[in-house]
Formats: sequence, structure tokens, C-alpha cells
Amino acid sequence: MSSVNKPYQPLAERMRPQTLGEVVGQDQVLGADMPLRLAFESGQPHSCILWGPPGVGKTTIARLMAHAFGAQFISISAVLGGVKDIREAVEQAQLAQAQGQSTIVFVDEVHRFNKAQQDAFLPHVESGLFTFVGATTENPSFEVNSALLSRAAVYVLQPLGEEVLKDIVLKALVLLGGLATDSEAQGLMEAAAIDKLVAYADGDARRLLNTLETVWMAAQQQRQASITEAWMLKVLGERLRRFDKGGEQFYDTISALHKSVRGSDPDAALYWLVRMLDGGAEPRYLARRLIRMAAEDIGLADPRALRLALDATEVYERLGSPEGELALAECVVYLAIAPKSNAVYKAYNQAKAWVKKDGTRPVPMHLRNAPTQLMKTLDYGKGYRYAHDEEGAFAAGERYLPEGMAAPHFYQPVERGLEIKIAEKMRQLHDLNTKAGKA
Repeated sequence: MSSVNKPYQPLAERMRPQTLGEVVGQDQVLGADMPLRLAFESGQPHSCILWGPPGVGKTTIARLMAHAFGAQFISISAVLGGVKDIREAVEQAQLAQAQGQSTIVFVDEVHRFNKAQQDAFLPHVESGLFTFVGATTENPSFEVNSALLSRAAVYVLQPLGEEVLKDIVLKALVLLGGLATDSEAQGLMEAAAIDKLVAYADGDARRLLNTLETVWMAAQQQRQASITEAWMLKVLGERLRRFDKGGEQFYDTISALHKSVRGSDPDAALYWLVRMLDGGAEPRYLARRLIRMAAEDIGLADPRALRLALDATEVYERLGSPEGELALAECVVYLAIAPKSNAVYKAYNQAKAWVKKDGTRPVPMHLRNAPTQLMKTLDYGKGYRYAHDEEGAFAAGERYLPEGMAAPHFYQPVERGLEIKIAEKMRQLHDLNTKAGKA
């Protein structure tokens, strides 16, 4: 008799948890008495958004939810799918409903759907045709439209910790080696190699298992009895030149990048940027840091810097790696050579400290809004001078601070870049105010 070969399943799929108890590293939502655990135990599915980084169990939890509730599971990729897929999901859900079965529609990377596509789910979620479960790596407050978000609970999933990932490696080695216990698996892979693999995974179980499978297959081909760190580095080459995202080296390197930009050294800034990209740092994280540098260290000395940082971030989002990384490099060089000012950064911090220690001062009557006749009768807005009606569009001598509060002078522009002109303008306005006060 000829046997039919089973279709190949990647290690990550074979290791996918089959029960809720097998899901690891998400006790904040799946632990005893935690919200998502209670949702499972209630027997009543509800629409939700699973927000977290890649490889932490979003798809697994959605599948287990469907299994727990005996529901039909329909998966849509927002990267590849569109309105046609949504329409087909609705038709399948209607057929299942006619047969007395509920449906869970899972949308991976839901933030990739535009507003119209997201809105297409609303009537069916509201009617109860299906339960909507979205997965996203981006903040749903910004990426999921408010109408859909208001109808779904948001559960935040965390990157998997080192110990959790090490346990996953050992269990995978048990499966790959046909062993009985985790202790037996420890002889198949050197502890230092496991540590290196875990650091490379950066909290992502899928990346961890895919890389482990590559290493294991190479070890079988080369008859490697035990996987050592040195051998694994030789097999994987540059793939393992990665940062431990929570480790000291990562933060030391981003500190070096920031300080090189602040110190106006474009070569050093480029070096540290490339070091981080080469080491596997998430380019979107670097883009966010560049935006911060533009606001903190350049500010109004060159307002174009902030816009350029935002543009570079958008370019990376559109092109991805490696093409989009050139935009980040262009931004780094510009930030490094731009005139520097932390005047706004300092002013903001001083204003925060002032407000924190100061009492709540009332808004002066002439600055208050007066949308109703009653407010006008109570003198709200009375005496306010509309700046555009005065010479130079400036109401000389007018006060905008609370009564009795002296000018704090939070913002002190530096004599660099555009802030030179801003300082001149502020001196002119101060002189006009002084003359008006004397008059």
C-alpha cells in the first residue's frame, strides 16, 4: 500500500497552542479573573481588538476563541484582502447563522484597512451576524476608526519575556528531537545558543521558532550532535547580529545616535543609525526617535526638521526596508547639520513644573468665551481686543496671563537659526508692550 505524505507544517504552526492553557506570556489578560479569560469562561463571545507586537499570540487567541464558542472561524488579511473578502465573509456568516452556528471574523493587521473598509463591518457587528476580532501591531486609538473601536474591547498583548521564550525553545526541541522531557532537550542546544536565539527573537515567538527550525534542519544535514553558539552564528551569519531590545546595548546605541545628532556630527550619527539598522532595531522605532530629536534638540531653530522627520517616517511606511531606510538616513544627516535649540523643550518643562506647583487661576473675563447672551450679560469676553483690528495685528499692552501672574518668560530663544529672528520679533513686541504700558 502506498502511504500519503502529510503536508508539511512549519514548526511555528506545529507549536501553536491548542488550548487556552497552553498560551504563554499573556497573564495580564488570560490569567485567572483577567478580562479575556473571563470572556472565554462566560461562553459569550464579544467583538475585540488584540493589540500587540508580532508573534505574541493574537491569531492563536482568535482561533481558540472560535473553538471555545463552537463558532465558524473566518480569517481575513487586511494586507492582502479587501471589500470582496468582507462580502464573502458576510455571506459565509449568513449561511452559518441559518444553520444555527455563530461566526468569528478575524482580521489580521486591521489597521491596514481604510475607514470605508473598517466601516463595512459595523452593521454586521451591530446586528450580531458575527463577532469581530481584529489584530493590530499599531495603537488602535489612532489606526482603528472610532465607530468600530467603540464596539470592541481592546486587549493589550505584551512581547514574550526571555524565560517564556526559553521554555518555548525547549518544548520545540522536544518535538523536533522526538524526546520526552525538557531536560532531555537541554543536551541538544547549548545554553549560550539558546540565549542568542532568544535575544534575536525580541519577544516574537514566530521569529524564534522559524529561526530555530532553520538551525535544526542545518544541524541535521551536517550531523551536528549539539547546537553550539559558535556553530549557530556560522550557520545563520548576519541574521543573528541583533539587539536585545530591552538590553543595555540597545539603549546605549540609541543614546549614541541621539547625542551625535545633538552634537552636529553627521558621520557619527549615520554610523550609529546604520549600526542599529544592521543590528535589527525596528526602523519605525528609530523614526519615532528622530521625530523626538527634531522637536527636542532643533525645535524652532529650524522648524523644517520636524516636518522632514515626519516625512521620513511616512516614506519608510510606504517603502519599508531596505528602500525606506534611505529616507531615515537623509533625515539623520539633516538633523545633525541643522541649527540646534532646546528652547521650546526647556520652556515646556518649565511650564509643566509651574502649573504643577501653582494653583488653578481663573481665566480673565476679557479672554473668556461668550457664545450665549447670558455669558455676554455676565461680561464674558468684555473688553477683549481683536488683534487683527490693530496696527501690525498686535494689541500692544494686552494681557493674556491670569490676573496677578507675572510674565514667567518660559520661552527664551537662542541666537541660532530661525530663533535669531524669533528673538528679534519678541524684543519688538516687548518694546511695544512697554510703551503701551507707560502710555
